[in-house]
Amino acid sequence: MSVLIVGGAGYIGSHAVDWFCENNYEVVVVDNLSTGHKDAINKKAKFYEGDLRDKSFMRRVFDNEVIDGVIHFAAFSIVPESMKKPLDYYDNNVYGMNVLLEIMNEYSVKNIVFSSTAATYGEPKQIPIKETDPQVPTNPYGETKLAMEKMMHWADTAYGIKFVALRYFNVGGAKPDGSIGEDHNPETHLTPIVLDVAHGTRNELTIFGNDYDTTDGTNVRDYVHVMDLAEAHRLAFEYLKAGNDSNAFNLGSSTGFSNLQIVEAARKVTGKEIPTKIGPRRPGDPSTLIADSTKARTVLNWKPKYDNVEKIIQDAWTWETKNPSGYGDK
Repeated sequence: MSVLIVGGAGYIGSHAVDWFCENNYEVVVVDNLSTGHKDAINKKAKFYEGDLRDKSFMRRVFDNEVIDGVIHFAAFSIVPESMKKPLDYYDNNVYGMNVLLEIMNEYSVKNIVFSSTAATYGEPKQIPIKETDPQVPTNPYGETKLAMEKMMHWADTAYGIKFVALRYFNVGGAKPDGSIGEDHNPETHLTPIVLDVAHGTRNELTIFGNDYDTTDGTNVRDYVHVMDLAEAHRLAFEYLKAGNDSNAFNLGSSTGFSNLQIVEAARKVTGKEIPTKIGPRRPGDPSTLIADSTKARTVLNWKPKYDNVEKIIQDAWTWETKNPSGYGDK
């Protein structure tokens, strides 16, 4: 029996693949390498290159492998891009989930762990955010992830496919030994961009907006280490294998850090100046997102080991220092 990880060549997916492999699971990876990297995939995993939306390709994978459950990372995830190309996000994210659930039903695979997002909440009415709070997305990315959650709900009702939706907040860090890490082209996430400036591959950091209703006027986010996320996906997989009902969990540190605070932490870790400038707000960006992750810590027994923003930045800096050109395949 194998766990199928779709999107397993991407940033978070590759860390999950590595974590499952190192914990003695048989792992099958599907990825079209549109944003992922083949070199990021643990060599113990079996890799199929292809698109989730290709039904004939997905049937070949399920014909060749005995799949015990699925972990889904194969979604587009850039908020500003989703505002410019909403139909691309509906095609890849929503249609991709539709195909996956169809194939799972055909082959009687009844468990799926889904990489969801805090973006499904939109602009929150209260902080910290609980799983029961309203989900009113402010951008197409969040809308498509919410649609995917709803699709799983109805697939559970109709076909008995049980799911866990893991709604996580800002992800950072890398495997502590620097062997795998974050490498997007173009890069849009704050931590690697800050470290690019520290490394000298960017001249300065643009902070989008300093007039939000926060302590220093910049966006506040909840940061979680990518290795802690990988462990949460394993715990969620085991939760479903134990026969539990479908569920949703927030994953975060429950602590908020502003963009300027992240820059200050990066200056401390790297010893670099990191010049910044203020730019206009980006459409669709909520001011503050902080998780209440009590439920995950209680029900899944999730115990983050890297629950410290400086540790997150330090591990990302180790990756950046060892791999200044990333994986070198883009």
